[in-house]
Amino acid sequence: MGYLEGFAITIRQHRLFGGKQVTTEYSGGRRARKKGTDAREAPGDEKLPRPARLHGRHVLNRYEDGMEKCIGCELCAGVCPANCIYVRGADNDPESPTSPGERFGFVYEINYLRCIHCDMCVEACPTEAITESKLFEFSFTNRDDAIYTKAELVVDDDGAPKKMPWEDWRLGDDVDTSGWMRATSPSGDATFEGAVGWSGELGHGVRDPEPQQAERDKTVRVVER
Repeated sequence: MGYLEGFAITIRQHRLFGGKQVTTEYSGGRRARKKGTDAREAPGDEKLPRPARLHGRHVLNRYEDGMEKCIGCELCAGVCPANCIYVRGADNDPESPTSPGERFGFVYEINYLRCIHCDMCVEACPTEAITESKLFEFSFTNRDDAIYTKAELVVDDDGAPKKMPWEDWRLGDDVDTSGWMRATSPSGDATFEGAVGWSGELGHGVRDPEPQQAERDKTVRVVER
């Protein structure tokens, strides 16, 4: 398709030529609903619930005792198809270790100008250190802000993601990070469905496993009714 054909498709979508608006107005979370206004009449900037397996902004998790899960193995960087992750490991201080292993992630950076949110880094991680939240609405006016460092990626003392000024966090965006990874145990073996196969996380403990397919089907039928 040439340039002119592409422009023609765009022009035909304009309302002057009978086109329909395919996106809705969004103020970036700055527009508030007037007090006393019914939510059905003026939804404002409220959004649809996030799917359980949505791939959003990454977080680096910590164990329940506060130690970091990342061991600086660089497997996430090696498997990344967009080459957006940079990791360098370092030896733990025996007197004050950062992680339970011999090494920890001394440098950890993700370039979100390159990241395609494929979640391959999450699959490759042997310690479940890196997972993805449901936050997908974050933009930058400075290219340097798009490169997240370890200080921004590691969860806080409550186990919650650190929230940057340019991120639009909503209720539930940090719930069950990378929930699809917890559908079954390692390698996606269905015989492990409903079993816990991962370690506890700071602020969350050991997350509940996903219910079995029969239970999910019952929930779907109830919702459809």
